[in-house]
Amino acid sequence: MTALACEVSPRMNDGGDSPVSELDEVLWQAWKAMELPEGYRAEIIEGSIEVSPTGRRRHGIVVGRLLRRLNVHLADSEDAAHNDSNVIHRHRSWIPDVFVAPEDLDEIPDDEGLGVDVAGVSMVFEVVSPGRKNIERDRVRKRREYARAGVPVYVLIDDFDEDGTVTVLTAPDPDKARYRDEHRVPYGTEVVIPAGPAKGFIIGEEITRQPAEGSAADGK
Repeated sequence: MTALACEVSPRMNDGGDSPVSELDEVLWQAWKAMELPEGYRAEIIEGSIEVSPTGRRRHGIVVGRLLRRLNVHLADSEDAAHNDSNVIHRHRSWIPDVFVAPEDLDEIPDDEGLGVDVAGVSMVFEVVSPGRKNIERDRVRKRREYARAGVPVYVLIDDFDEDGTVTVLTAPDPDKARYRDEHRVPYGTEVVIPAGPAKGFIIGEEITRQPAEGSAADGK
C-alpha cells in the first residue's frame, strides 16, 4: 500500500540555502503528527507524504545480508550500517533500507531529534519492492532526492530490472538532482563500492542470490 498526500511537481534545485516553502512546512508538521499502525512507515518524498508497509520476506532477507556483511566490512572504522531510522534533509524524511553513518548516531542528529542529519550519511541502499509505485519511488524519485541531498553513494538492489541488477550511483549533483556516475551490473556479477567508509565492499551473489528454482518463493 502506498498513500500519497498533497503531491506537487518535483523541484530540481532544493539542495541549497533557499527557504523552506509553505507546502514543505505543512507536510513536515503533518508527517510529525502521524500515528501509523505497526508495520507501516511514512516518508516525505518530493512534495508528498508516502505511507508504505514494511517489506516482505525477500526484502528482509536481502536487508539482513547487507547489514551483517557491511558491519563486518566496517568493523575497524568509526562507521556502521543502520536501518529503521529517519534520515532528514530540509523538511524531507526518508527511511533507507540500509545506510552507512557514524556508529554512534548521536553524532549526527537532525535539528528536532527526529532522526539523523543526511549530511552525516555516506551511503544509502534501497532494495526495490514489487509494484509500479514502489519501483518508481526507488529508481526515480528517491534517486533524485538522495542526489539533491548530496548523498555520496546510492545503491539499488533491484530484482525487477531484467533478471536482477545492482546499480551503484556516485558523484551527486545536487543542483541537477542527479548522479553523474552510474555503474549497473546484472546479478551474478560482483560490484565494488568505489568510495567512502564502505570503499571496497563487494556486492555479489552472497547478497543478491535468490531461492533455488523449485523452492518456496521468498516474495518481497
